[in-house]
Amino acid sequence: METISYPQFRVDDLPPVKYLFFTGKGGVGKTSLACSVAVTLADAGQRVLLISTDPASNLQDVFSMKLSSQPTPVAGLTGLDAANIDPVAAAAAYRERTVAPYRGLLPDAAIRDMEEQLSGSCTVEIAAFDEFASFLTDAARAAAYDRILFDTAPTGHTLRLLQLPSAWKGFLETNKDGASCLGQLSGLGEKKAQYQAAVEHLQGPSTAMILVARPDDTPLKEAARASHELMALGVSRQMLVLNAVLPETAAVDAVTKAIFAKQQAALRTFPQELADLPTYAVPFRSYNITSIDAMRSMLQNSPTSTFATNEQQTIFAGGMLHQTNLRDLARTLRTQGKRILFTMGKGGVGKTTVAAAVAQALAETGSRVLLATTDPAAHLRYVIEENDRLVIRSIDPVAELARYRAEVLAKARATGAAQADIDYIEEDLRSPCTQEIAVFRAFADIVAEADDAIVVIDTAPTGHALLLLDSAQSYHREVERSEHGDIPDSVRALLPRLRSDETAVLILTLAETTPVAESLRLEQDLSRAGVPVAAWIINRSFARIGTESPLIAAKAKTELPWIHQVAERHPELPIVLLPWLPEQLAGTALVELLA
Repeated sequence: METISYPQFRVDDLPPVKYLFFTGKGGVGKTSLACSVAVTLADAGQRVLLISTDPASNLQDVFSMKLSSQPTPVAGLTGLDAANIDPVAAAAAYRERTVAPYRGLLPDAAIRDMEEQLSGSCTVEIAAFDEFASFLTDAARAAAYDRILFDTAPTGHTLRLLQLPSAWKGFLETNKDGASCLGQLSGLGEKKAQYQAAVEHLQGPSTAMILVARPDDTPLKEAARASHELMALGVSRQMLVLNAVLPETAAVDAVTKAIFAKQQAALRTFPQELADLPTYAVPFRSYNITSIDAMRSMLQNSPTSTFATNEQQTIFAGGMLHQTNLRDLARTLRTQGKRILFTMGKGGVGKTTVAAAVAQALAETGSRVLLATTDPAAHLRYVIEENDRLVIRSIDPVAELARYRAEVLAKARATGAAQADIDYIEEDLRSPCTQEIAVFRAFADIVAEADDAIVVIDTAPTGHALLLLDSAQSYHREVERSEHGDIPDSVRALLPRLRSDETAVLILTLAETTPVAESLRLEQDLSRAGVPVAAWIINRSFARIGTESPLIAAKAKTELPWIHQVAERHPELPIVLLPWLPEQLAGTALVELLA
């Protein structure tokens, strides 16, 4: 079969525009690519400003200097300034600015509800947009640089919200239509003109979107979704960069041949939305992009081993962490009386596979197990077979969201809401936390039917979503909100159970910068909601496998700091280190995961 390949990415391939936005799924290498492009452009004599709005960004570590929201010259590089916007801090300030006028005027329950409405990822993105809108609309700053690079980009959802009339009407104080992220724009106030100008910049000829993905199904689907949404909004200048593409010449042993085959399979099912975009590749690098020399090398043809070691790595991390295996973990949780098990983590870390393996281990003990998943049940049935002890229940997130949207919109229309407000509610219902709530309602119905089984669920609501559901209940009770904020009985009954000793949350991550940072934020989110974490699972680790490839051995060594970080932060918790497998959704893979 013919190998699919793309030209290696060079900065000369960039469109000749002033503003470059790097966007893509977490962990695909947006920051690494943005830094490498910035350094390469500065080396070529251009005046460059690099701005990070990524919560997981490590710009300060990369450049070994303290950064703020104000541009600071990068030591040792002529022509490069960097700024690091902390979107979490920006969101906190934004939230307080919005809520402060209501303190003392509304009941405490209403204030808590407002604060929670403004605590989600949508608000973080709006706050980040608030910060970098000034960079897009400041003529003096634009004149000072040849290129201005952002290592994140606003989603289509955010841009659509910014263009809706109700976004500018203090919508939060009158919202009566259920738990979601409504209200995250209520602090915009007088900035409408500036935001409109920023949106026009994004749609204009001076801006280009660099969609970053890896040659894997989930990142490619995310890039396709982002491309489609942005195209529909007039942000049409786009290009795709595939990061960490393994060359065929590097496939020298069973592991690297399996990686190559998996990447090629993903490229053969390339999403149609991306088919017409200029597409380039960056080769698989075994080293972390944590120095200026590494940034320069990333986009060059220099040997990958320049920043790697040829030392063979077969690292089990013995003695480094409270290591256990997945089968023993599942049996321990059963002995502890856990009845509801969640695998949680960002998309693409292997939640469904691990949930299936845990369900298998529990069924082996003779327990009756209900495995609930948002993955198509037909797919899971190729992995494990249903029997009298193990039942698989599948939930369709698209159908659940459609059902929830229809319910909320029907209630809003019944109140005689203006069309502008209906449009705003409809857009808000596309937000990630709204889908999370819709799916959780369906999961709650399953759990309510299964008191005689251990329930294993391959996804879960974040602490933010749980608090939205909880605060909506309190708000309804204390300030007499309309019936539209009601919570179904199944959800109402399950919320206390999630905070009880019956529930165990298993956090999944990868031994990489962004997945670990995002998982730690997820843990903090759950802590706010009073839901403790029972164990951490580090999935797809090259440090757990033997390899004859110097490239993969060196990559395994880069995982160790992240494995150490998880272990040092959680000395009291069991931690499972799972090996990288060529194809995790296969029957034999479950046996390997449980060992």
